[in-house]
Amino acid sequence: MTLHRPLPALQWDVFCRVIDNFGDIGVCWRLVAQLASLGHRVRLWVDDASALAWMAPAGCPGVELRAWGSPPPGPTEPAPDVMVEAFGCEIAPEFIAYSVYQSIADGQKPVWINLEYLSAEGYVERTHRLPSPLLSGPAAGWTRWFFYPGFTPATGGLLREDDLMARRQAFDRTAWRQAHADAFGLDNDGPGQRWVSLFCYEPAALPELLQHSQARPTQLLVTPGRPTAAVQAALGAAQNHAQNACLGAPGKLGQLYISYLPARTQTAFDDMLWACDLNFVRGEDSLVRALWAGQALVWQIYPQHDNAHHDKLWAFLDWLQAPASLRQFHATWNGINTEPLQWPGDDTLAEWTACIAAARTRLLTQDNLVAQLLGFVAEKR
Repeated sequence: MTLHRPLPALQWDVFCRVIDNFGDIGVCWRLVAQLASLGHRVRLWVDDASALAWMAPAGCPGVELRAWGSPPPGPTEPAPDVMVEAFGCEIAPEFIAYSVYQSIADGQKPVWINLEYLSAEGYVERTHRLPSPLLSGPAAGWTRWFFYPGFTPATGGLLREDDLMARRQAFDRTAWRQAHADAFGLDNDGPGQRWVSLFCYEPAALPELLQHSQARPTQLLVTPGRPTAAVQAALGAAQNHAQNACLGAPGKLGQLYISYLPARTQTAFDDMLWACDLNFVRGEDSLVRALWAGQALVWQIYPQHDNAHHDKLWAFLDWLQAPASLRQFHATWNGINTEPLQWPGDDTLAEWTACIAAARTRLLTQDNLVAQLLGFVAEKR
């Protein structure tokens, strides 16, 4: 672990544009909430904060939401000490000009960080912490720094609250499952029952998954939105989607019980991952949270039109040291090939779980993303 001089409470301005789905805002909210918990002041500038109504309905002390395109802070408000440009969203020129003006008055430039997307590919280690000098515009002569989250010690690490593992260890899985079963009127006593969460896009192999999981007692927890719609379409019951999603009505196919879940907070989402034996996740934020859960996981990577996501997926599986069965399942789930979906038996699922647990152990030896950001800012100020 790297030690740095402690930072005073700083003013952070974090900028986020929601492209689609919930990954961008999900990552940014976890980031700003953790910064605020450490005593920093944060303004989160976002173009679509609607998901926060269910993701973080209580807000967070120390975090102030600002609508994208709002005027820069007024003369009585603190100027930014740190500007975080999430995922190449491009800070508004008006805010940049304001920051330059304030820096001239204060004699202190803010540290400007370009927080990039998560990847296990080799370029991440090569480009992490590299400078990007600005050659034109009001901030000409300033430097913007690339900061890459990642899975190895040569990267910026992953978001992880300081108390996360303690909360994970104290979690009562049996009580959570019983409470869920009671709420949905389900049988929670089946022998060898497997609990599976589903957070996905629209994988072509979804009908196969639903078919295979009918062969043994399985509780399938389907998250709202695209996953619920995809399951309903796969079952040929899209006309009932709105009613089922609204009522949370469970369905039963063979030994498969399907629960259509309401939207839940980030903390409740973590609890669900901790409670399940196998987690299907997508994008970036839920992948990281599934790794911290330490349970078997399958990742549906965000698809790109040029199939660049294939290399990104293989790089992650290489870092994960995934067994052959898990690599093949990922290939089918992500539409990279058309091999049949091999539903894991108990021994295979145990192998997948051990793989994720070992990866988590490696990650826990590294500083988390916020700790590394704080160290980097201390370096540059």
